[in-house]
Amino acid sequence: MPKVAILTMDSLEDFFAYDHMLDAPMRQAGWQTEHISWRDTTVDWDRFDVVIVRSPWDYQDDADAFLTCLSNIEQSEAILENPYSLMEWNVAKTYLRDLNKQGVPIVPTLWFEHYEHDMLERGLAKFKVDTLIVKPVVSANADHTYRIPSAQIDDYKGALQDVFAERALMIQPFLPSVLSPGEFSLFYFDHQYSHAILKTPKTDDFRVQEEHGGRLASVEPTAQMYAVAKQTLAALPQRALYARVDLIETDQGLAVMEVELIEPSLYFNMDDNSAQRFTDVFVQKYAHIK
Repeated sequence: MPKVAILTMDSLEDFFAYDHMLDAPMRQAGWQTEHISWRDTTVDWDRFDVVIVRSPWDYQDDADAFLTCLSNIEQSEAILENPYSLMEWNVAKTYLRDLNKQGVPIVPTLWFEHYEHDMLERGLAKFKVDTLIVKPVVSANADHTYRIPSAQIDDYKGALQDVFAERALMIQPFLPSVLSPGEFSLFYFDHQYSHAILKTPKTDDFRVQEEHGGRLASVEPTAQMYAVAKQTLAALPQRALYARVDLIETDQGLAVMEVELIEPSLYFNMDDNSAQRFTDVFVQKYAHIK
């Protein structure tokens, strides 16, 4: 029986993870699954036919070590999904600039290699808003993400200087549409649409992740959502086995917040057939492996 490793982290105790929902359909399709932490340096990756990166949600704490793990898998006998070069490109959110150069609409962004004393003032002037979002260029789970009202920018400068003294960051306008209607996520398996959800934050928060109290609802995308997602996938440097396209409403129309190609939750729990659809696409792609 061919084997597939599901790449995860040491413990998912504090997270909402649904990768186990792949085990049964994979087994029924003739594939044996094994969930392995990316931090385990003793793994012989040659034991596996394919390694699927799924929930290493602490990788941003040591991105270099994580990329080393992926590189080791890439150099083994196993096939890495998504491809190494695609995930390497996706680690830093500067990939959004690449997409924008190809016409993909993104949330307006200022980019900085490190903290600058006047960056918040520049952001307020550039975007003509009264609230900013500041976050690392390499991040996950909304770690070190700040919502900063204009009247309080001086209160945040000390913390920002500490966090971003030697760390690249990005500044964006806070979009009220994050609160209502929320953030839309469309899921694609081998660039085939699977399902979509709407994520909204809990009261008095702006983070939509479940770990921060975010709420989820299944939705049917609009024609414009399908169009922007299709445009985004077409602009990727390589084809992806799995992709999550996060969209937000702006004054100029829909914009891409992120394209998750490394470790997005695929929210199999939100669509009864999604884990089976993923398995079907995977099995078709690797039908040559027996």
